[in-house]
Amino acid sequence: MSLLPRGSTVRRDAGLYGYERALRRHGVDLIAGVDEAGRGACAGPLVAGAAILPAGQAGVVPGLADSKLLTEKAREKCYDQIVRRALAWSVVIIEHDECDRLGMHVANIEALRRAVARLDVRPHYVLTDGFPVDGLGVPGLAVWKGDRVAACIAAASVLAKVTRDRIMTGLDDEWPAYDFKTHKGYITDVHTAALTEHGPCPIHRMRFVNVRRAAGLEPDPGGPGLESPHER
Repeated sequence: MSLLPRGSTVRRDAGLYGYERALRRHGVDLIAGVDEAGRGACAGPLVAGAAILPAGQAGVVPGLADSKLLTEKAREKCYDQIVRRALAWSVVIIEHDECDRLGMHVANIEALRRAVARLDVRPHYVLTDGFPVDGLGVPGLAVWKGDRVAACIAAASVLAKVTRDRIMTGLDDEWPAYDFKTHKGYITDVHTAALTEHGPCPIHRMRFVNVRRAAGLEPDPGGPGLESPHER
């Protein structure tokens, strides 16, 4: 992953669109943001989103922020605006069994790569949230807390989370005992109690210690909700 172009800087108070403005000042026009939702969940798919927002006022999404900081209603509004305004956007779903096969870190990197590759418009530059992603085919930068400081990453996070939340709400109809519509597959007291009572269902990720424990495959309590160290 590369740095920002030589001579470009982003002030701390530059706002959510500061990274894109800095890149465009150096002739980098098509800037994709990419982010995921569901990495820490022990059930359901991992979802990655990617988005290229246009320059200027056309690319300003009202109310846009890190998806985790928005209410469900606000996320849905942002989602509609992103889909309407983006020059290109994509969503990629990595099912629970592929997450188990690859391990969560590898699955996460693969999801982000696929999301960028699926964009209808090839970006000139890619901003990722938190850690670098190789194999994108274009220069890029990992941005610490990127979904809070870069608009294209925030847009990608909204695409990913809204898509995944809709999937988990649908899966709640198939597996109502686990209350997926509420916790979306993350570890909560209610989810833990359901796992203890019913054991894992077919969409649980078997690499997670708490899921294996509920299935009777993990005698050591270990850390709640985490993959075993040797399986990361």
